[in-house]
Amino acid sequence: MADGTQTNLTGQMLIAMPGMGDPRFERSVVYMCAHNSDGAMGLIVNKPAQDIAFKDLLSQLDIQAPPQNKEIRVLFGGPVENGRGFVLHSNDYVSNESTLNVTGTIGMTATLDILEDIAHGRGPSTSVLALGYAGWGPGQLESEIVQNGWLTCDASDGLIFGEDATEGKWIAAIKSLGIDPLMLSALGGTA
Repeated sequence: MADGTQTNLTGQMLIAMPGMGDPRFERSVVYMCAHNSDGAMGLIVNKPAQDIAFKDLLSQLDIQAPPQNKEIRVLFGGPVENGRGFVLHSNDYVSNESTLNVTGTIGMTATLDILEDIAHGRGPSTSVLALGYAGWGPGQLESEIVQNGWLTCDASDGLIFGEDATEGKWIAAIKSLGIDPLMLSALGGTA
């Protein structure tokens, strides 16, 4: 990135470094849904939303669901538009023109029809719902990476959809790079 080229991080994971400085992202693992010269957008996949369950959200949205409707985890996706929902899901589901094909195996849909379909068992086989998103303006994310704010790693279904939606994903993401989380320093440097 120092030579002016930009690595496209779409479909990758960001791992917050110790000492990030922004408490909203402390120990976060972010799945990158889009990254280009206009900026970047991702969803935090390891922070459960506080005090809201999928069934409660359906009720608030006046979505009628059968008594035994499917439950999915509701996450804090980031500080931007945190009243808006984004469903990360397997690509066995497509909602007309509203599903963004992030990679060959992962899609993102942000319309109400996917919530209705999930509640009625017609949704994707694997999914999580994130309220809000993380967004960066042009060059902002690249600057944060250079300043030792983030590590990047390959995405995996376990990191995105795994049952552990807490600090365990942060540790697993760092270990996927062959790094012991206890060896990370909040201080960065340049060679």
